[in-house]
Amino acid sequence: MEANPRSIGRLPAAFLTPGSSSFMDFLADHSPEMLPGHRKLPEGVVEAPHGTTIVAATFPGGVVLAGDRRATMGNMIAQRDIEKVFPADEYSAVGIAGTAGLAVEMVKLFQLELEHFEKVEGATLSLEGKANRLSTMIRSNLGMAMQGLAVVPLFAGWDEGKEKGRIFSYDVTGGRSEEHGYAATGSGSIFARGSMKKLYRDDLTEEQATTLVVQALYDAADDDSATGGPDLARRIFPIVTVITEEGFRRLTETESSELARSVTERRLEQPDGPRAALL
Repeated sequence: MEANPRSIGRLPAAFLTPGSSSFMDFLADHSPEMLPGHRKLPEGVVEAPHGTTIVAATFPGGVVLAGDRRATMGNMIAQRDIEKVFPADEYSAVGIAGTAGLAVEMVKLFQLELEHFEKVEGATLSLEGKANRLSTMIRSNLGMAMQGLAVVPLFAGWDEGKEKGRIFSYDVTGGRSEEHGYAATGSGSIFARGSMKKLYRDDLTEEQATTLVVQALYDAADDDSATGGPDLARRIFPIVTVITEEGFRRLTETESSELARSVTERRLEQPDGPRAALL
């Protein structure tokens, strides 16, 4: 009797059978232990590096998403050059705040989820659909969030249907809210949001929007010890990304360093940053 070629040196037949277009559903059926929130934690207090401040701002033609580079563990600096902003696909990006290890793992799974959907369906998921899928992933991590290992990202992208940049924020339960104009998450978010509230305008250029988010990160670092400002000595600068109808683009190290240096130099003259008009 001839053996089934599917069973010889290959994946089980269940792995090769078309099913749900969701990679999350596939993992839930075959390897649920790989999903966020399904990991067993050691007993006692868990100390883990945490990412901090992420900011975003829209402008006519796109959206900017940026993050500082510091990760903390309690009152200690765990890492000075962590990356917290990642492309989700060609037209969207995720900025992570919260437990760094779980957040990066969640982003990788989210990237794979979007790629899987595109391959199975032959079309990209809408921006609204992407935001909903990320919400589901955050909700699946609720058990760990209740133990102090929360992941609270900021999601931004170019909506091809509405032809504009959009921003979505989340809470630890996966609750999703669309933000208009600008948004921030993480430990320094209250200071970054206050900074952007006074400086944001609807008619910003792309260059002005990137300057705005760096100014906001500088203000966050000024008042929040867990947020890292531009480190000129070590050449560590914020990660700044731009998403337009042309797709995702991360500012080069030269571009981000020039932007951070210009903001820092102006702060030597005005330590508290630019002033907004009273009226």
